[in-house]
Amino acid sequence: MATSSAPPGAPAARQVPDRIHRRRWAILSVLMLSLLIVVLDNSILNVAMKTIATPAPVGLGATQSELEWAINSYTLVFAGMLFTSGLLGDRLGRKRVLLFGMVVFGAGSVLAAFAGSPTELIVFRAVMGLGGAFVMPATLAILMNVFERDEQPKAIGIWAGGVGLAIAIGPIAGGLLLDHFWWGSVFLVNVPIVLIALAAMLLLVPDSKDPSPGKLDPAGVLLSVVGLVLLVYGIIKGGQLADFTDPEVLGTVLGGLAVLTGFVLHQKRSDHPSIDINYFRKPAFSAAVAAIALVFFALMGVTFFIVFYVQSVRGYSPLEAGLLILPLAAAQMIFAPRARHVVDRFGARAVCTAGMLTVAATMAGMLLLDTDTPIWIMEVLFFLQGTAMAHIMPPVTVSIMQSLPREKAGSGSALNNTFRQVGGTLGVAVLGSLLSTSYRDGIQADLDALPGVPAAARHAAGESIEATLGLARHLGPAGRALVDDAEAAFIHAMHITALGSAAVALIGAVVVAAFLPGRTAVGARAAEPQEERKAGAQR
Repeated sequence: MATSSAPPGAPAARQVPDRIHRRRWAILSVLMLSLLIVVLDNSILNVAMKTIATPAPVGLGATQSELEWAINSYTLVFAGMLFTSGLLGDRLGRKRVLLFGMVVFGAGSVLAAFAGSPTELIVFRAVMGLGGAFVMPATLAILMNVFERDEQPKAIGIWAGGVGLAIAIGPIAGGLLLDHFWWGSVFLVNVPIVLIALAAMLLLVPDSKDPSPGKLDPAGVLLSVVGLVLLVYGIIKGGQLADFTDPEVLGTVLGGLAVLTGFVLHQKRSDHPSIDINYFRKPAFSAAVAAIALVFFALMGVTFFIVFYVQSVRGYSPLEAGLLILPLAAAQMIFAPRARHVVDRFGARAVCTAGMLTVAATMAGMLLLDTDTPIWIMEVLFFLQGTAMAHIMPPVTVSIMQSLPREKAGSGSALNNTFRQVGGTLGVAVLGSLLSTSYRDGIQADLDALPGVPAAARHAAGESIEATLGLARHLGPAGRALVDDAEAAFIHAMHITALGSAAVALIGAVVVAAFLPGRTAVGARAAEPQEERKAGAQR
């Protein structure tokens, strides 16, 4: 049984019951399984895009816009519901919310696998996004309630390493599935994993919730959902149009920010807020969430263009492209569980600042990549980048989660994932727009010089390197020079985008160095507020 007090000078009292403490690593394994499929599914889908765009019966004949919304419908619902799902987990029980999310995600996967049209696929991907939104916060919240405070950094490091594992498995699994089965198999593969995870959760995972959740805050929940959906939709639309000054984009982004401002004001005035805004006054909390948003902004932008570099410029297959990402994932899996040792020695501020600077350096290192650069250079950059990420994500996640009382773990996890998702979405939209604009500027003169090609076809061919290469294939031998021009224009655009990513990572380094708390005494880190000890004893 958990003990609620300890003599002076003795180790901190255990807050987790013995029966849960004994199986904590098995519980973490189950949580990792649920995390795996949510992250893995998006990386698998990227590999399947070309196949889904192929006309029936091979694919669905999806247009570029429909393919984008197959990804974005998931992102939109996922980001919009993250905060709400965290609140529901704290109130109703995190295990219940996790089980609900897994069931919805599994059902959405089956429906997506057998979608008969691009529209159906978009809708069913949104269903999967709803399930994923209930899974992600619950895994981290449960983790915080089955591990003692001194073991939480290690557990969070392993949890963060699981993201690297999913990044590695996704493209490889997607390539293998598409080599042997139809496109729907990339979704159907989720189902057996979901069934195994559900069975293990029912047997192993304990339930936990806030013992004193207070009154409901429906106005706050509604404002958070509307604000996040509007903001993320505006960001996505701006990326699609490559124009953030478009009235529709500005209207939705500003509308989302206005609603979220209203949410903050409501929380400050409410006597039963969904989230205590005062948490953002803590440097350990606010600097950490800013760091997460900025590092994912930079990382997702690079992930966006590196797929086209590897496949469209260098000519690697989807499976080979997945294998080339292994160094990034392997570094995260190796170093994330061990990051706590470096933090213990040098402090979170020094470790995260060095990590951010390394991310910036590896982004700038992308300038070395050309049409004939030895591929091992990219692999080294990926490994260094993964190592840096492994020394950023666990410390900032620990900083966020340990800044809040244990009973608010769901809300803290939701905020952690919300900032990560919004930062990543913004990175894809902004840096993707920078890539597209730079590419069109570089290739337009070559397209205009083509004889006998209609203006509409030239304009469409300037949208992406894939579109230009498609026109080159249509032109036959006359299009060979256009291939070289397209590759050169893309490399130039990629370099500009990489510099943009490096600049964002440098901003993250400044934020972390200025505001993230430095090295703290071990005893201070292990101490818990008295209110948390009482809550732990009640559980």
